[in-house]
Amino acid sequence: MNDKKTALGDVVSILYLTPDNATIGEKNEFLTLTLTAPNEEGETETKEYDRIFLHRSFPFDHPESYISVQDTDKNELGMISDLSVFPKETADLMRRELERKYYAPVLTSIRSVKDKYGYAYCTATTAAGEITFTLKDAARSFLKVDKNRVVITDVDGNRYDIPDLSALDKNSYKKIELYL
Repeated sequence: MNDKKTALGDVVSILYLTPDNATIGEKNEFLTLTLTAPNEEGETETKEYDRIFLHRSFPFDHPESYISVQDTDKNELGMISDLSVFPKETADLMRRELERKYYAPVLTSIRSVKDKYGYAYCTATTAAGEITFTLKDAARSFLKVDKNRVVITDVDGNRYDIPDLSALDKNSYKKIELYL
């Protein structure tokens, strides 16, 4: 047995992106990245990425911190510790992209939930009006984020947010109580 302890830094290397080494922009409605960082040989080089994707590492607890930046092959290029380290214009650009990606209408009431052939067909109300969506394996589609917050994911991967269960009316709560 090997008694030598391995530090996390010896196994995983994280490149933090800052305005000093990364320029994030927009081209044809896609986020772009110009990255200046050491390559595999340790030499500093600048690479341009015509399209990048942002992923929240902790989407509910830290929506603007620990943002993974990935290329089109889902390879991580680096991590943004907090959007606030970038200039306001760049941070706002990234916020818009994250809001688009993580868009989740807030459900204000649940009008109906009908189970049929292993699917649950739901009708709910949002600030934008009434919506319908379908759940497969409804019990697994409800994620309790904390004591009062629930995120629902439908069969198409769309997310719906109930930020405060106690704010739902009694009839709405009864319709989803079984799945919580």
